[in-house]
Amino acid sequence: MKLGIIGLGNMGCAMLGGMIKNGAVKASEVLGAEPGDSRRNEVGKNLGIKTTASNKEAAEWADILVLSVKPQVYEAVIEDIREHTKDTAVIVSIAPGKTLKWLSEHFGKELKLVRCMPNTPALVLEGCTGVCRNGYVTDEEFESVLKLLNSFGKAIETEEKHMDAVVAVSGSSPAYVFIMIEAMADAAVAEGLPRAHAYEFAAQAVLGSARMVLETGKHPAELKDMVCSPSGTTIDAVQVLERRGFRSAIIEAMRACAEKSSKL
Repeated sequence: MKLGIIGLGNMGCAMLGGMIKNGAVKASEVLGAEPGDSRRNEVGKNLGIKTTASNKEAAEWADILVLSVKPQVYEAVIEDIREHTKDTAVIVSIAPGKTLKWLSEHFGKELKLVRCMPNTPALVLEGCTGVCRNGYVTDEEFESVLKLLNSFGKAIETEEKHMDAVVAVSGSSPAYVFIMIEAMADAAVAEGLPRAHAYEFAAQAVLGSARMVLETGKHPAELKDMVCSPSGTTIDAVQVLERRGFRSAIIEAMRACAEKSSKL
């Protein structure tokens, strides 16, 4: 399998790193396209992949072609490569807001298209990627794509109509969690805890709590109640969070995120 990737930014490199590290693809089978000389050379050296400044060259090379560029430049990139992609290639888009229909219309021909939404925890092989496909992608081809996506975390097939929600709950949500960790650490520092310890305590609490949700199968509300002893410290903290609109703020932020995704 020949894997092409256009765009060697943080997300593209996070995905590639996981794929290569876990053996989903060999470095020798990858051709990455990146316009910046410095970035292109750095990634080629660090990951051991072949690189090029030409999007067309990557498109002509690839059996699976990943478009890992910003949504704002998708139209220009597709214009550049659409006459150079193999008819048998699977095109994988990671852009929010760009539907399978939009992609098909801009390529101007019938292609095998996969749309997915990864997130930055792919950098530490803990990504979560929502993924859907059009009718031209066979089960075997889709399994090949899922193997790549699962190599840097977990891939979950979803209906395309839910992709904007996936952007809000997974693609963008690491930023919400980082804000919460930062705020928790600041509060701990205010109480006298050294900052390095504060970040470690806060981050480990989030990591452990997430694992409890995933591994126990218990509802988050039940797990929350397990921490809240009668007349204890935690229930007083929860009361403040509810009074200050913590839950509502998260819901409103995610709805704003999903709305923006639908308009990109």
